[in-house]
Amino acid sequence: MNIEAVLFDVDFTICRPGPELRPEAYAERGRAFGLRLDPDLFEPSRRAALAELQRHPELVHEDELWIAFSEEIIRGMGGGGEGVRALAEAMVLAWEQAEHFELYDDVLPVFAELRSHGLKLGLVSNTARDLPAFVVHHRLDVDVAIDSRVHGKTKPDPSIFSAALATLAALPEHAAMVGDSPEDDIAGARALGLCAFLLDRGGDYPDSPGRLGGLDELPGALGLR
Repeated sequence: MNIEAVLFDVDFTICRPGPELRPEAYAERGRAFGLRLDPDLFEPSRRAALAELQRHPELVHEDELWIAFSEEIIRGMGGGGEGVRALAEAMVLAWEQAEHFELYDDVLPVFAELRSHGLKLGLVSNTARDLPAFVVHHRLDVDVAIDSRVHGKTKPDPSIFSAALATLAALPEHAAMVGDSPEDDIAGARALGLCAFLLDRGGDYPDSPGRLGGLDELPGALGLR
Protein backbone atom coordinates (compact mmCIF):
# COMPACT_ATOMS: atom_id res chain seq x y z
CA MET A 1 0.00 0.00 0.00
CA ASN A 2 1.31 3.42 -0.98
CA ILE A 3 -0.06 5.37 1.97
CA GLU A 4 1.43 8.76 2.85
CA ALA A 5 -1.14 10.07 5.34
CA VAL A 6 -3.61 8.66 7.86
CA LEU A 7 -6.67 10.49 9.19
CA PHE A 8 -8.33 9.50 12.46
CA ASP A 9 -11.76 10.06 13.93
CA VAL A 10 -11.57 11.18 17.57
CA ASP A 11 -14.35 10.03 19.94
CA PHE A 12 -14.34 6.25 20.52
CA THR A 13 -11.48 5.93 18.01
CA ILE A 14 -8.53 7.49 19.81
CA CYS A 15 -10.28 8.54 23.03
CA ARG A 16 -13.15 7.63 25.32
CA PRO A 17 -15.18 9.71 27.79
CA GLY A 18 -13.67 10.07 31.24
CA PRO A 19 -15.54 9.95 34.56
CA GLU A 20 -17.13 13.38 34.01
CA LEU A 21 -19.01 12.08 30.95
CA ARG A 22 -20.01 8.60 32.02
CA PRO A 23 -23.58 7.54 32.91
CA GLU A 24 -23.03 8.11 36.62
CA ALA A 25 -22.02 11.71 35.90
CA TYR A 26 -25.31 12.31 34.09
CA ALA A 27 -27.19 11.01 37.13
CA GLU A 28 -25.10 13.04 39.58
CA ARG A 29 -25.41 16.29 37.62
CA GLY A 30 -29.08 15.61 36.99
CA ARG A 31 -29.88 15.88 40.70
CA ALA A 32 -28.90 19.57 40.58
CA PHE A 33 -31.68 20.05 37.99
CA GLY A 34 -34.27 18.05 39.91
CA LEU A 35 -33.83 14.89 37.81
CA ARG A 36 -33.58 11.31 38.97
CA LEU A 37 -31.78 9.37 36.25
CA ASP A 38 -30.92 5.68 35.97
CA PRO A 39 -27.29 5.22 34.79
CA ASP A 40 -28.10 1.70 33.57
CA LEU A 41 -30.41 3.20 30.95
CA PHE A 42 -27.72 5.46 29.47
CA GLU A 43 -26.36 3.11 26.80
CA PRO A 44 -29.71 1.89 25.38
CA SER A 45 -30.92 5.49 25.44
CA ARG A 46 -27.81 6.70 23.63
CA ARG A 47 -28.18 4.05 20.94
CA ALA A 48 -31.87 4.88 20.47
CA ALA A 49 -31.13 8.61 20.26
CA LEU A 50 -28.36 7.97 17.75
CA ALA A 51 -30.69 5.92 15.56
CA GLU A 52 -33.22 8.79 15.53
CA LEU A 53 -30.66 11.57 15.00
CA GLN A 54 -31.92 13.92 12.28
CA ARG A 55 -28.98 15.67 10.68
CA HIS A 56 -29.08 18.73 8.49
CA PRO A 57 -29.88 17.54 4.93
CA GLU A 58 -26.71 19.20 3.64
CA LEU A 59 -24.61 17.96 6.57
CA VAL A 60 -24.12 21.45 7.98
CA HIS A 61 -22.74 21.45 11.53
CA GLU A 62 -25.43 22.38 14.07
CA ASP A 63 -24.70 22.82 17.78
CA GLU A 64 -28.41 22.49 18.55
CA LEU A 65 -28.40 18.98 17.12
CA TRP A 66 -26.17 17.71 19.95
CA ILE A 67 -28.24 19.43 22.61
CA ALA A 68 -31.37 17.72 21.24
CA PHE A 69 -29.43 14.42 21.09
CA SER A 70 -28.46 14.81 24.76
CA GLU A 71 -32.05 15.64 25.71
CA GLU A 72 -33.22 12.36 24.20
CA ILE A 73 -30.61 10.43 26.17
CA ILE A 74 -31.65 12.14 29.40
CA ARG A 75 -35.34 11.46 28.77
CA GLY A 76 -34.47 7.83 28.09
CA MET A 77 -32.75 7.68 31.46
CA GLY A 78 -35.96 8.81 33.15
CA GLY A 79 -35.68 12.61 32.98
CA GLY A 80 -38.58 14.99 32.39
CA GLY A 81 -39.53 18.65 32.65
CA GLU A 82 -37.46 21.81 32.25
CA GLY A 83 -34.43 20.24 33.90
CA VAL A 84 -33.84 18.05 30.82
CA ARG A 85 -32.84 21.01 28.62
CA ALA A 86 -30.64 22.54 31.31
CA LEU A 87 -28.78 19.28 31.93
CA ALA A 88 -28.40 18.65 28.20
CA GLU A 89 -26.74 22.04 27.72
CA ALA A 90 -24.44 21.39 30.67
CA MET A 91 -23.42 17.96 29.37
CA VAL A 92 -22.78 19.25 25.84
CA LEU A 93 -20.43 21.84 27.32
CA ALA A 94 -18.73 19.09 29.31
CA TRP A 95 -18.22 17.06 26.11
CA GLU A 96 -16.34 20.03 24.63
CA GLN A 97 -13.60 19.91 27.30
CA ALA A 98 -10.41 18.08 26.32
CA GLU A 99 -9.60 17.15 29.91
CA HIS A 100 -12.80 15.10 30.15
CA PHE A 101 -11.41 12.46 27.78
CA GLU A 102 -8.90 9.62 28.10
CA LEU A 103 -6.74 8.29 25.27
CA TYR A 104 -6.90 4.56 24.59
CA ASP A 105 -3.66 2.82 25.57
CA ASP A 106 -2.79 1.88 21.97
CA VAL A 107 -2.97 5.42 20.54
CA LEU A 108 0.39 6.97 21.37
CA PRO A 109 2.44 3.85 20.53
CA VAL A 110 0.70 3.47 17.15
CA PHE A 111 1.07 7.17 16.33
CA ALA A 112 4.78 6.90 17.12
CA GLU A 113 5.12 3.82 14.92
CA LEU A 114 3.36 5.50 12.01
CA ARG A 115 5.58 8.55 12.43
CA SER A 116 8.67 6.33 12.34
CA HIS A 117 7.62 5.35 8.81
CA GLY A 118 7.30 9.00 7.77
CA LEU A 119 3.49 9.12 7.62
CA LYS A 120 1.54 12.36 8.05
CA LEU A 121 -1.26 12.20 10.63
CA GLY A 122 -4.50 14.13 11.07
CA LEU A 123 -7.71 14.24 13.09
CA VAL A 124 -11.18 14.76 11.58
CA SER A 125 -14.12 14.94 13.98
CA ASN A 126 -17.83 15.78 14.08
CA THR A 127 -17.60 17.90 17.18
CA ALA A 128 -17.83 21.39 18.61
CA ARG A 129 -14.72 20.69 20.67
CA ASP A 130 -11.62 22.81 20.08
CA LEU A 131 -9.50 20.12 18.43
CA PRO A 132 -6.21 22.07 18.43
CA ALA A 133 -6.63 22.48 22.20
CA PHE A 134 -7.42 18.75 22.46
CA VAL A 135 -4.21 17.95 20.57
CA VAL A 136 -2.14 20.12 22.92
CA HIS A 137 -3.79 18.74 26.06
CA HIS A 138 -3.18 15.11 25.08
CA ARG A 139 0.22 15.81 23.47
CA LEU A 140 -0.74 14.26 20.16
CA ASP A 141 1.81 14.30 17.36
CA VAL A 142 -0.44 15.20 14.41
CA ASP A 143 -0.15 17.62 11.48
CA VAL A 144 -3.77 18.77 11.24
CA ALA A 145 -6.94 18.66 13.35
CA ILE A 146 -10.27 19.66 11.79
CA ASP A 147 -13.59 19.79 13.65
CA SER A 148 -16.98 20.19 12.01
CA ARG A 149 -17.86 23.39 13.92
CA VAL A 150 -14.92 25.27 12.39
CA HIS A 151 -15.14 23.56 9.02
CA GLY A 152 -18.92 24.00 8.77
CA LYS A 153 -19.78 20.53 7.42
CA THR A 154 -19.87 17.15 9.14
CA LYS A 155 -18.69 13.75 8.04
CA PRO A 156 -19.55 12.01 5.76
CA ASP A 157 -19.47 15.20 3.64
CA PRO A 158 -16.38 14.81 1.43
CA SER A 159 -15.28 18.40 1.98
CA ILE A 160 -14.10 17.80 5.55
CA PHE A 161 -11.84 14.94 4.43
CA SER A 162 -10.62 17.03 1.49
CA ALA A 163 -9.76 19.92 3.79
CA ALA A 164 -7.59 17.70 5.95
CA LEU A 165 -5.85 16.14 2.95
CA ALA A 166 -5.20 19.56 1.41
CA THR A 167 -3.40 20.64 4.57
CA LEU A 168 -1.35 17.44 4.46
CA ALA A 169 -0.68 17.83 0.71
CA ALA A 170 -1.88 14.24 0.24
CA LEU A 171 -4.08 12.75 -2.47
CA PRO A 172 -7.05 10.54 -1.46
CA GLU A 173 -5.54 7.51 -3.17
CA HIS A 174 -2.48 7.86 -0.95
CA ALA A 175 -4.38 8.33 2.30
CA ALA A 176 -6.28 6.20 4.81
CA MET A 177 -9.08 6.95 7.28
CA VAL A 178 -9.61 5.18 10.60
CA GLY A 179 -12.85 5.56 12.56
CA ASP A 180 -15.60 3.80 14.48
CA SER A 181 -18.59 4.90 12.36
CA PRO A 182 -19.41 2.81 9.26
CA GLU A 183 -21.34 5.72 7.74
CA ASP A 184 -19.47 8.85 8.81
CA ASP A 185 -15.92 7.57 8.72
CA ILE A 186 -15.80 4.57 6.42
CA ALA A 187 -18.43 5.28 3.74
CA GLY A 188 -17.54 8.99 3.76
CA ALA A 189 -13.83 8.37 3.26
CA ARG A 190 -14.25 5.63 0.66
CA ALA A 191 -16.59 7.85 -1.37
CA LEU A 192 -13.68 10.26 -1.78
CA GLY A 193 -11.25 7.49 -2.67
CA LEU A 194 -9.46 6.93 0.63
CA CYS A 195 -8.61 3.53 2.01
CA ALA A 196 -10.71 3.17 5.18
CA PHE A 197 -10.49 0.95 8.26
CA LEU A 198 -13.37 0.46 10.69
CA LEU A 199 -12.07 0.44 14.26
CA ASP A 200 -14.45 -1.94 16.03
CA ARG A 201 -13.27 -1.93 19.63
CA GLY A 202 -16.57 -3.33 20.89
CA GLY A 203 -16.90 -6.15 18.37
CA ASP A 204 -20.15 -4.81 16.89
CA TYR A 205 -19.16 -5.39 13.24
CA PRO A 206 -17.27 -8.70 13.12
CA ASP A 207 -17.80 -9.24 9.38
CA SER A 208 -17.05 -5.71 8.17
CA PRO A 209 -14.36 -5.42 5.47
CA GLY A 210 -11.32 -3.51 6.67
CA ARG A 211 -12.20 -4.11 10.31
CA LEU A 212 -9.64 -3.53 13.05
CA GLY A 213 -10.22 -4.94 16.52
CA GLY A 214 -7.75 -2.47 17.99
CA LEU A 215 -5.59 0.37 16.75
CA ASP A 216 -2.47 -1.74 17.20
CA GLU A 217 -3.61 -3.73 14.14
CA LEU A 218 -3.34 -0.67 11.88
CA PRO A 219 0.40 -0.75 11.07
CA GLY A 220 0.07 -4.34 9.91
CA ALA A 221 -3.01 -3.51 7.84
CA LEU A 222 -1.03 -0.73 6.17
CA GLY A 223 1.76 -3.17 5.35
CA LEU A 224 4.26 -1.54 7.71
CA ARG A 225 5.07 -4.74 9.63
